Amino acid sequence: MTSIAGTASSQNRVKSFVSALTATKHRRDTIEGYLFILPVVLGLLIFTLGPMVASLYFSFTKFDILSSPIWIGLGNYITMFTQDQYFWLSCKVTLIYAFTSVPLGIIGGFMLALLLNQKVKGIAFFRTCFYIPTVVPAIASAVLWSWLMNPDYGLINAALAILHIPPYSFLGQPETALPSLVLMSLWGIGGGMVIYLAGLQGIPESLYEAAKIDGANEWDLFWHITIPMMTPTVFFNLVMGLIGAFQVFIQAFVMTSGGPLHATYFYNLMLYERAFGFLQMGMASSMAWFLCVFILVMTLLVFRSSTFWVFYETGEENQ
Repeated sequence: MTSIAGTASSQNRVKSFVSALTATKHRRDTIEGYLFILPVVLGLLIFTLGPMVASLYFSFTKFDILSSPIWIGLGNYITMFTQDQYFWLSCKVTLIYAFTSVPLGIIGGFMLALLLNQKVKGIAFFRTCFYIPTVVPAIASAVLWSWLMNPDYGLINAALAILHIPPYSFLGQPETALPSLVLMSLWGIGGGMVIYLAGLQGIPESLYEAAKIDGANEWDLFWHITIPMMTPTVFFNLVMGLIGAFQVFIQAFVMTSGGPLHATYFYNLMLYERAFGFLQMGMASSMAWFLCVFILVMTLLVFRSSTFWVFYETGEENQ
């Protein structure tokens, strides 16, 4: 009996030791995990959430950076909506740009993906060529297009001169400045093209084979299989395109400075001028939060509309 009791006691001590060792290892792993994520969490709190909370507070104040903020409640928002004539102008310019450049980008990227989804020799080279512009820095692209559209030595006007067409200042005329920036946005359709290519190559071949057996022609395959199966990809590019278009800034800042005659006076350019040109940081914060809410509402509307036109492989609409 004494031997059995001693054996049981030894087993209990071993179990206690193993439990303590396991608990210690678990605590060490937990501490190490928190240490690894600490830089990300601190970066999020200090450089993202912190400035967001601060800007929300400043949006209700009169703040010029040089002096302490003065609480004025909804004063900035009232002034922005009722007394700032350039606010609605910048909204109009930005909406026109977004609702023209995004559809053109979606259609252009999709058609380009269809062309580059062929099994021919050297197709990878052409895919690379069309994708490269998307990795060029935005400022470099703006400077490049400024040179291309220059009325004196621009390549576009040089090509027009060959056709005996007089040079034209595309960025210097109010009628063509904004359309020129819209066309310039097609420079980056390679990014959407890659996503469309992935979507096209993800469509099961069995769907096409079954449709061909039923007598479907190429148009039927495209309209009844390719288009419905690509709607999730179109939906993704639509959401990302709208979010990016509403925040357009660099093109106008580098190429036109909002001109001529405020034809390219984008919302973010006005926000930048209010913040760093006129030191109206409170007003700029109000504008930033209005833009944030507007983009959120537009995104929710697109998500809501997806129930009517986005389809998945099961054949059911998005719920």
